[in-house]
Amino acid sequence: MSNLKRPAKKLFNRTAVCVFGIAVQMGYFASLCLGLGFCYNASFLIFQAIGVVVSMLIVNSDINPSYKIAWILVIMAFPIFGVMFCIFLGNSSSNNKLRKKLSPYIENERFALSQNEKILKKLEETELSVSRQAEYLTKIGGCAVYDNTKSVFLPNGEDKFAALLKELENAHLFIYLEYFIIAEGKMWNTILEILERKASEGVDVRVIYDDIGCLLTLPDKYNTMLESKGIKCRVFNKFKPFLSKKMNNRDHRKIFIIDGKTAFTGGINLADEYINEIEKHGHWKDSAVMIKGDAAQSFTMMFLTMWNYLSGEKPTEYPSYLQFNENSDYYGSNGFVIPFTDSPLDDEPVGENVYLNIINNAQKYVYITTPYLVIDNEMQNALTLAAKSGVDVRIITPHIPDKWYVHSVTKAHYKRLTGLGVKIYEYIPGFIHSKTFVSDDTTAVVGTINLDYRSFYLHFECAVWLYKADCISNIKEDFLKTLDECEEVTYDDCLSVNFFVRLLRAVLKLFSPLM
Repeated sequence: MSNLKRPAKKLFNRTAVCVFGIAVQMGYFASLCLGLGFCYNASFLIFQAIGVVVSMLIVNSDINPSYKIAWILVIMAFPIFGVMFCIFLGNSSSNNKLRKKLSPYIENERFALSQNEKILKKLEETELSVSRQAEYLTKIGGCAVYDNTKSVFLPNGEDKFAALLKELENAHLFIYLEYFIIAEGKMWNTILEILERKASEGVDVRVIYDDIGCLLTLPDKYNTMLESKGIKCRVFNKFKPFLSKKMNNRDHRKIFIIDGKTAFTGGINLADEYINEIEKHGHWKDSAVMIKGDAAQSFTMMFLTMWNYLSGEKPTEYPSYLQFNENSDYYGSNGFVIPFTDSPLDDEPVGENVYLNIINNAQKYVYITTPYLVIDNEMQNALTLAAKSGVDVRIITPHIPDKWYVHSVTKAHYKRLTGLGVKIYEYIPGFIHSKTFVSDDTTAVVGTINLDYRSFYLHFECAVWLYKADCISNIKEDFLKTLDECEEVTYDDCLSVNFFVRLLRAVLKLFSPLM
């Protein structure tokens, strides 16, 4: 009997059911298109009229122009199927239901985090142009600026794992973690053992994971199993086998908070490939940052905002979770730190704007690591303008991709960027998943925000903005060290690519905002 149960279990697991459900819908749409083809003239005119209306709505929307062009091309190329697909998945912003439910929690978070005006004034006196960036994050993102915070750059998953285990053992009040991907294996099982033990000791342990991110890595109803161990758990945007606008918006954040005084973020998820325990796309290069001090309270607020929304609880006061500046310990840092989040609800590409500000204000250099280089015209112009103005602009991308079609779009940008002075390097040992910016030995960002449309417009993201902070020199040092394992992609290399590969990349680039 057990031999029969195993294949049945595989056949009816939630991944198979979801894939089957979407396949049925896609098949239905395809058959509908074919069926309409038999009365081609009438159906074409009807869907052409609908396509014109949908295209007008797209053109008059407040979304990125690249995204508009991509969808209009889809509608023009496939008048029937394109219109249907656009109606289901074409909304670049969050659906109104999600916006209506989550917005009150985000607004409550803004009021909970009070800004110490002395710190803001101190930053303004240090560098006016930099204080304008901080002011933007404060006004638009509801983020506070901190100075009593120590920052430690962790240049790979192995270092983050070791630091995390050490900090977890010191937890006394609460442990909160929010991740896009959690996968069973050495990394997660080791952490889970500590979480279970801490929960039994009375520590408040809570977990949030994204359902699509964990679709292939965790079994169904994993949250129920965690609850049975005394670990509170919520699942973001549970995946259902139906085409829906909700599928566009994912929780891509990676946050680990201990007692409101220590926090981690960066590109590293809780899965074994991130610590190279297993090989996936060659050697996995990633990074994270640990902050200790007042700035950790912003991550506490980010987590609790999402937690209360997923729990359906009313927005509440959070004083017991926050360690305000006047009462906190001294952490001996001279720099400024702003943890910030980017939400698809505010129609504001905060992450992209932070990156653009760093590029536009660079005087000597901008060093970037990113797994994807799927950029719009505005980002491309900023990078090339900086390079043409004498700024040393260097970007490290993967040599071994995780998604071939996205990597093809990344390569499609190489020719123009290298032709106008941007230096591109590929990480030869494997896949680089790190998302870092560092500029002029003074400014840096470490977080979850990729250089692609999904991170800028569709996902919930987070990062740490740093100015003259402890770890900036280490971020630069790691970039230069990683260059030793990279191979430069030159303009001549781009010219030597054969015609059919260039054609494929050009076609994929047209649809890159939809990936």
